[in-house]
Amino acid sequence: MPALDQLTSSAVGEDLALLRDAAREAGLIAMRYFGNNPQVWMKGGTSPVSEADHAADAYLRETLLKARPDYGWLSEETADDHARLSARRTFVVDPIDGTRGFLDGLHSWCVSVAVVENGRSLAGVLECPAKHETYWALPGEGAYLNDKRIHLRPLGESVDIGGPKPLVDRMPEAWHDRLRRAAYIPSLAYRLAMIAAGKLDATFVKPNAHDWDIAAADLILTEAGGALLDGHGKPPRYAGEVINHGALAAGSGDLLGVLTGVLAGLDEG
Repeated sequence: MPALDQLTSSAVGEDLALLRDAAREAGLIAMRYFGNNPQVWMKGGTSPVSEADHAADAYLRETLLKARPDYGWLSEETADDHARLSARRTFVVDPIDGTRGFLDGLHSWCVSVAVVENGRSLAGVLECPAKHETYWALPGEGAYLNDKRIHLRPLGESVDIGGPKPLVDRMPEAWHDRLRRAAYIPSLAYRLAMIAAGKLDATFVKPNAHDWDIAAADLILTEAGGALLDGHGKPPRYAGEVINHGALAAGSGDLLGVLTGVLAGLDEG
């Protein structure tokens, strides 16, 4: 009989395959609406949601919970049911991360799906159909883009950094001449994937990111050699009672230490 850790690894691999298949189909569903003026509503008066979000969410919920009926469910487009807290594992889903960009015709949006256990992501997939990109990761197995392993790039003299300007402006003066502000990316998940793939060096994340924005991308970033941390140097935990987070920073090495130092300064202030 296989050892318990082998059985667990096998189950997680099966979860990853399920996520990849479901995310691929959800991406195709979203693409039917992309550039075709889908119906749009406003959540809370400020955040757009479209019929594409709803259609992809409905497909993912039906498909994933049919395959794993004992898993919990947490999605941006589904009313939260705290019954999920009694589940061992939970699907954490954003059917379209970067809806504003999606509606504006930008290509950098993605379907974000993760399986979470004990606050940490066990499998994560970002399906970015408009860019023909699929990112995925398992703990200890590396991160991949279209089945090619990816890593953070070595830090050069110039540092490409994303995130809110007020946070970037708080970087120590010694770094100012090295920093190049990255263009705004509406999808936070995709911005983290850019770091994982060596297309960006670091980013700040403004307060109130939700689990569905970052659970999959966090694992991909970590397996590529980076980290997503708060001002105390701690990674987020997912699928608990609280599903949003304070300011975060993503990157690696000394640069990440500088970013988390900026966040620590906010806490002290």
